[in-house]
Amino acid sequence: METIKGYVDHIIYRNQDNGYTVFVLICDEEELTCVGIFPVVSEGENVKMKGEFTEHPMYGKQFAAKELEECEPEDEMAMERYLGSGAIKGIGAALAARIVRRFKKDTFRIIEEEPERLSEIKGISQRMAMDISSQVAEKRDMRQATIFLQQYGISLNLAVKIYRKYSQDVYRIIKENPYRLADDIQGVGFKIADEIAAKAGIRADSDFRIRSGILYVLLQASGEGHTYLPKEELTARTAQMLGVDQDLIEKHYMDLSIEKRIMIRGTHIYSAGYYYMEASVADMLRGLNITYDVPDIEIEEQIRRIEKQTGMEPEEKQFLAVKEAVKSGLLIITGGPGTGKTTTINTIIKYFELEGMDIFLAAPTGRAAKRMSDTTGYEARTIHRMLELNGGIEGNAGFSRNADNPLETDVIIIDEMSMVDISLMHSLLKAVAPGTRLILVGDVNQLPSVGPGSVLKDIIDSNAFPVVKLTKIFRQAGLSDIVVNAHKINNGQQVLLDNKSMDFFFLKRYEADKIINVTIQLIAQKLPKFVDASPFDIQVLTPMRKGLLGVERLNGILQQYLNPKSQSKKEYEQGGRIFREGDKVMQTKNNYQLEWEITNKYGLCIEKGLGVFNGDMGIVREINDYGETMTVEFDEGRKVDYSLKNLEELELAYAITIHKSQGSEYPAVVIPLLSGPRMLMNRNLLYTAVTRARKCVTLVGDDKTFQEMIDNTMQQKRYSGLIEEIRSGEIR
Repeated sequence: METIKGYVDHIIYRNQDNGYTVFVLICDEEELTCVGIFPVVSEGENVKMKGEFTEHPMYGKQFAAKELEECEPEDEMAMERYLGSGAIKGIGAALAARIVRRFKKDTFRIIEEEPERLSEIKGISQRMAMDISSQVAEKRDMRQATIFLQQYGISLNLAVKIYRKYSQDVYRIIKENPYRLADDIQGVGFKIADEIAAKAGIRADSDFRIRSGILYVLLQASGEGHTYLPKEELTARTAQMLGVDQDLIEKHYMDLSIEKRIMIRGTHIYSAGYYYMEASVADMLRGLNITYDVPDIEIEEQIRRIEKQTGMEPEEKQFLAVKEAVKSGLLIITGGPGTGKTTTINTIIKYFELEGMDIFLAAPTGRAAKRMSDTTGYEARTIHRMLELNGGIEGNAGFSRNADNPLETDVIIIDEMSMVDISLMHSLLKAVAPGTRLILVGDVNQLPSVGPGSVLKDIIDSNAFPVVKLTKIFRQAGLSDIVVNAHKINNGQQVLLDNKSMDFFFLKRYEADKIINVTIQLIAQKLPKFVDASPFDIQVLTPMRKGLLGVERLNGILQQYLNPKSQSKKEYEQGGRIFREGDKVMQTKNNYQLEWEITNKYGLCIEKGLGVFNGDMGIVREINDYGETMTVEFDEGRKVDYSLKNLEELELAYAITIHKSQGSEYPAVVIPLLSGPRMLMNRNLLYTAVTRARKCVTLVGDDKTFQEMIDNTMQQKRYSGLIEEIRSGEIR
């Protein structure tokens, strides 16, 4: 690496989120463009940098800095330049010149040690003098703190964030209890805090470490879908992760409980937040569960009128669902594909519309909401948009619609309820005013939500609320082998794999590379014409992330064939991953603060909003080298600019896991199958994959694995306390 010195003449570009900065450095009286991550650099500062000279194809010679150290101004000219650069608020070029003329080489010592003397200069009051001194000290202290923190392997970006949180307390916190960072600083988890603690000499069995470890294990468990862990399992997991005896763990539970960090319910231990969510959800569900006294004959007459208007003739269970919707404040409708959920929803909508009621329709994802709009003819929104998301931290989204500002409507119908986790359910129910009818629709046999909880299943299994289960497969749906075979899979029955179907095929291959070759041919050549869709609309669904047929390997291969390298397409490599203009990508975690906008054909913004969510899929439209951004267009034309330095939340999506496909529907799906972990390769997973297709399902792989999955009813247990909370009936 080369070392250069100079002063920052002016800043060309700065990304406030990640500190990526482009500035002009005056080095030996020559201008040099420098790029790098510099969260705290200011115009006028003297700096020393280590890095390499590079040649940018558009902007020419640049210095790419890996390290930057700010230096004290060495002479009067440097002092004047720094003070007059705008780095210190209230001092312009003229005032800076007067200060340096008065105090010469003593300028910075006077500012730091005798700031009151600055008031000797015309235009500087005593108050302003102290403010100037405070600003200089703050910048000096931040420099020293970031240098101190970098000794512990903390990046410059994170160091600035930590210093801004703790100021001069940072030294004490790092040496006494660095685990506080995991609680207080977004972006610092237990693992980072633990690495810092080890470098700071904190003992492996320290109380701080064990307590933080317990909370971290509960957080990890929530990522697996649990809202609590049994005490015995939590103790064993924590002890194994920390490498300490189990005896050292349990004594901390009571202290954490007293501090309301955890809740202990018998042998169940919750993170406090999830316990209160489940308890609150149970209370709010009970509060909505009221009965309306509407005569059956009146309901039946209205349904007959709807039949005449629409030609829709509901069968017995659908008829019952409409009656229950009219009579109940809370109703759950569940059923598999082809059982008439859409017809039932449409009849319910027509009924309430004839009664002059306002109706809101929503679903967990953009794709599911669009499908709901298409099948009902009424506007449907994502739950987040209906609740008017206004930003917030992961897991703590801020919604404008809440208990103080509830949704103003008479009826709310939510589709794809199997995808709704306990956090989103909690936010939704807070915004539903008592007296509003809430109708929850979903397929309870689908995979549970990605987030923690098992909301739809728990509500149904509690036997506390009206539930209508649609089971009859309608004649038209019965002509589809996708529907017929999905029900066979769900019932554990044999599926005929003779390829005489028009929409369900099984191509037997027994080697991973042959399976991949067939998959590529299907997507690139055969299926687009067959289902009248583009290759990008056809989705590969695979059970696993890792392995020969895992998402990570498949995406690299499919990208080469479906969006190959081209001089006309810009690309960006990060951590061995290549993103290319035209790539199909997916957001992999909820980000409530990402801004999106929808533009018209002239590029003018017509709508703005916040939030991109786990499972949202889009296309890379542009990679901007100069601005260091990548523009992704998601469903509904929502465009988001990602910093190229911060693409961790995106991944290629030519192939996705079956879990990530929940709530989505594709013209055709291709499912590669070989053997895998028994806990994962189960009936539930296969059923979910098959029901994602609208026109065609093609499985490619081992027919023995297919049959084993149908026979395997094993599912990973989800620890959830919602059933108990509903049944307890305690009012909090």
